[in-house]
Amino acid sequence: MTRNYVVRAIEPEVVAQLRRFDDARRPPRLSTDAEGGAPLRCCLRRSEAGEPLALVSYAPLRRWAAATGADPGPYDEVGPVFIHAEPCPGAPADGAFPTGMHLGPRVLRAYDDQGRIVRGELVPSLGPGTADAAIAEMFGDPAVALLHVRAVGFGCFMHEIRRG
Repeated sequence: MTRNYVVRAIEPEVVAQLRRFDDARRPPRLSTDAEGGAPLRCCLRRSEAGEPLALVSYAPLRRWAAATGADPGPYDEVGPVFIHAEPCPGAPADGAFPTGMHLGPRVLRAYDDQGRIVRGELVPSLGPGTADAAIAEMFGDPAVALLHVRAVGFGCFMHEIRRG
């Protein structure tokens, strides 16, 4: 199956801004990850033990809406995400699906071109092979402009997926 999408981490310039103050206008909560395993939205990998992290509030639709002229209204959610406390190399440039970020069930949330939720699908696993099929099925609906992947347990935003 040909990949018809690009996975997007939080953009480096946005991450830099979030390190100063987050989308809820608060300073980040800094910590050291003692055990490792926190999903990092700046580089789309899990943290390693001992890495300094920042927990910030992030509004995943806000900047996309500003760039496209969309008005997501009440869908402009703000929620917690982990990022590196210091600059990192960022996500891989190939835009491939980061299977290491997904250790449990996920929700694929589809948005239209105005940033309104079109649908959501519970996906038991987004491992190699299953991610491409689930994403292709969601993008099979022409009303879908972009997808967000969210954790089921905490509801947290994991990353964005756009058409390729």
